[in-house]
Amino acid sequence: MSTISERPHAAAATAGLPTSIGQLPGPKESLVLGHLLQLKIPRLHLQLEGWARTYGDIYRLRVARQQIVVISRTEDIATVLRARPDTWSRPRNFAAIARESDAFGLFAAEGDEWRRQRRMVMSGFDPEHLRNYMPTLTRVTRRLRRRWIAAAHEKAIMDLQGELMRYSVDAASGISYGIDINTLENAQSELHDNLKHMFPMVFHRMNLPFAYWRYFRLPSDIAHDRRIATLHRIIGRIIAQGRERLRQNPERREHPTDLLEAMLAARDADGSALSESDITGNVFTMLTASEDTTANTLAWTIYLLHEHPEAWQQLVEEARSVLGDAPVAQSLDELRQMRYAEACASEAMRLRPVAPLLILDAVHDTAIRDVHIPQGTRLYLLMRPGAVDDSTIDAARAFRPERWLADSAGSVHSPKRLSMPFGAGPRLCPGRYLAMLEIKLVLSMLARDFQLLEVATPDGTPPDEVLEFTMHPVGLHLRLGTDAGIPVD
Repeated sequence: MSTISERPHAAAATAGLPTSIGQLPGPKESLVLGHLLQLKIPRLHLQLEGWARTYGDIYRLRVARQQIVVISRTEDIATVLRARPDTWSRPRNFAAIARESDAFGLFAAEGDEWRRQRRMVMSGFDPEHLRNYMPTLTRVTRRLRRRWIAAAHEKAIMDLQGELMRYSVDAASGISYGIDINTLENAQSELHDNLKHMFPMVFHRMNLPFAYWRYFRLPSDIAHDRRIATLHRIIGRIIAQGRERLRQNPERREHPTDLLEAMLAARDADGSALSESDITGNVFTMLTASEDTTANTLAWTIYLLHEHPEAWQQLVEEARSVLGDAPVAQSLDELRQMRYAEACASEAMRLRPVAPLLILDAVHDTAIRDVHIPQGTRLYLLMRPGAVDDSTIDAARAFRPERWLADSAGSVHSPKRLSMPFGAGPRLCPGRYLAMLEIKLVLSMLARDFQLLEVATPDGTPPDEVLEFTMHPVGLHLRLGTDAGIPVD
């Protein structure tokens, strides 16, 4: 098939910044399909970062008739995120895919729909509600600790991501639904077994040039339909239980004990402004999103701490100082004192963000710097600072949690300015504080009583980064040590 020749970055730089997408540099493309056959979806973020090092911080791609602009400069990314949702939206096909599954929540909503749902969802993340969630988080973290003590005594090798996914599901179901599904102690969970397939299928469909499943079903699509039906049956029952709790305990409308109660109370206060579908979609979204992001961030953080013993030792000292005789943090005040644990997680999210690629569409004609961007153009944002231009951050590829403790927020090289793992602008992730609470709970519990004997892949090579909507490590196993006489609780 004939191709259009690539446009090297150096030539574009010499001529000055282009004013149209067609003048941007980019890899070679085929005449009809563009770059479609070149894109490797499971490693797409790495592929795009590699091209950025060749073609610069703004370049072009094409998938069939879809024009794509890729940007990696932090200033450009921040400008784009501040202009959401009026100028930039999630991909149009993402909203359609979410509606097909009746999972259309705040994450997929745009414009007026987003504004309509935002108050209801945000009501569950204010400081008072986070304080109410602490008993659930503490209970689940204690359960994980008991499981890991037993594994350490048995010298067991565990699937790191699998362990953390179980923890995240238990924490999220307790906080989101007010139920205790206890996957840490029960091998089977209908909810977890169906949820774990959701993001990979959504990401797969998002990146296809043709929505074939609307015309014929493959076996994988039939299985997906069954999983969706099962999840909605479970969620419908849980929402009914939440309403019954509010009916029996009206005081919970002012002091909800979980996100579902908070959203139901906010929805009822707004009258008919929010539908039952809004409730279902957001409960669905909360559980799915928190399961993947928290578990994957913890997995990367624990791996990086094992690779850097000096950072691990500093975390151990902080955890033992703050927790004292308590095996698990009991309050928000204790967690706020764990500044080094938060720095470790922040540095892990900078180096291994669970969302290294953000995809948006132009709502109307706009511009990035001096490049005209027509309505409908797709934008790929490379969200890992330092991956393309390592001059933006000192020792960009090094794991240095202490950089987050330095008073350098005003510096252009500060990681606090460059790293945006929870996004930025009006659509900053509403669950960011809750995610950090869970992460600090697990890291401090782990550091207080355990030794990281082994966090590695079976062959000892660095773990692969695989992108399935979120980015996760592949093949990491965990072997822990602990004192033989350590009390279980």
